[in-house]
Amino acid sequence: MSEHYNTDYSKEEVADVLQEIQECIRADRFTIALNENREENLSFVRDYNLRHIRRKQILLQIETEDFCHSLQNTNVGYEHEVLYVFCPQVILFNFAGEEKQVDVYIKFNIIEVASRNRVVVISFHERNKPIDYLFR
Repeated sequence: MSEHYNTDYSKEEVADVLQEIQECIRADRFTIALNENREENLSFVRDYNLRHIRRKQILLQIETEDFCHSLQNTNVGYEHEVLYVFCPQVILFNFAGEEKQVDVYIKFNIIEVASRNRVVVISFHERNKPIDYLFR
């Protein structure tokens, strides 16, 4: 595990963070990065035909036990932001209709805009590297 990963959280702290994330998702105050810089996200959404409602369902199914770690944003000007990584296991169907259990790597950023929190889902794709769960 990287030295930059923070796992110094209690289960209650992660539950609080997840509750804030999911409140934003339920209120449609979230976006998933699906631009040219996020080809993995685009491919994942395309490969499993994940429409907005299914993406939202996946995000709302995340549990505290799916938490891996947090890390500091390293982008210039955003170093104060904390990114939260979860990796739920989800049953999805590909275009051929084949069922597959997928580890979905999800990285969240909670940002305050006009005194209200919003969530940016930076990563939303199939896990492509080993991960460790904090509470499993």
